[in-house]
Amino acid sequence: MKLVFAGTPEVAVPALDALLASGRHEVAAVVTRPDAPAGRGRRLVASPVAERAAEAGIEVLKPVKPRDEEFLARLREIGPDCCPVVAYGALLPKTALDIPAHGWVNLHFSLLPAWRGAAPVQHALMAGDEMTGASTFQIEEGLDSGPVYGVVTEEVRPTDTSGDLLTRLAFAGAGLLAATMDGIEDGTLRAVPQPAEGVTLAPKITVEDARVDWAAPAMRVDRVVRGCTPAPGAWTVFRGERLKLVQAAPAPGRTDLGPGELSAAKNNVYVGTGSHAVELLWVQAQGKKPMRAADWARGVRIAPGEHLGA
Repeated sequence: MKLVFAGTPEVAVPALDALLASGRHEVAAVVTRPDAPAGRGRRLVASPVAERAAEAGIEVLKPVKPRDEEFLARLREIGPDCCPVVAYGALLPKTALDIPAHGWVNLHFSLLPAWRGAAPVQHALMAGDEMTGASTFQIEEGLDSGPVYGVVTEEVRPTDTSGDLLTRLAFAGAGLLAATMDGIEDGTLRAVPQPAEGVTLAPKITVEDARVDWAAPAMRVDRVVRGCTPAPGAWTVFRGERLKLVQAAPAPGRTDLGPGELSAAKNNVYVGTGSHAVELLWVQAQGKKPMRAADWARGVRIAPGEHLGA
């Protein structure tokens, strides 16, 4: 089939690579978000998908909005049979959805109908899911509500961050998306409507969502830190300034600390929660680089009775 691939971040690149390597399909063009400012100089930088497409010599389309008539006209000229999508980052209007004969097929990083929305992996971790996966489905005008072509499952490991889990799902999902394109082409695959039961929503994680509540149980604190790593980053407040929590671990042996209460030894830093303590492993103070929590504690000279989150 002739394909136009839509995607933007690094997590979409494995799927593009899988389609380029399939040998069965022609990736005629790529659709991605416009170049965005990045780095200290805030210079415009192309998306990872745009950079990979340029390396492969593929036409790159960067509409400000996918309803722009110039973009729609070019898409009609290309005449794709199907448009596979991975984390494109913009809503597709019906005028675009109707152009390819087999529509737009999205690779979504959850087991639909669970965790429909922008942040399925983060929400799965923060909810304590033990199993997740990826789904390919036909895009329609509803939010991730279209019929499903196929799924792959992935076990959530006890120390997974959202970055860890998303990386594994990106590669497992790439194979699923390529297989879905094969099945659509040869007519052996039919999309099945999602069940009405089991729908959960996964809106974008805000900075406030990533603020740690030290009165919550240690299990909840651990899930927030892992679910918000690497982005937007779990955080708290120390001496009036924001402190990012890069890595932490439950410490069930410490039950002597109140919520947010700090205890620093030579090589360990503990914080009390609503249950037992957690150990801080890596932190990032405002304006600083990430560092081991014990090194940070020595530098700030934590006083007895000091708390996080005040």
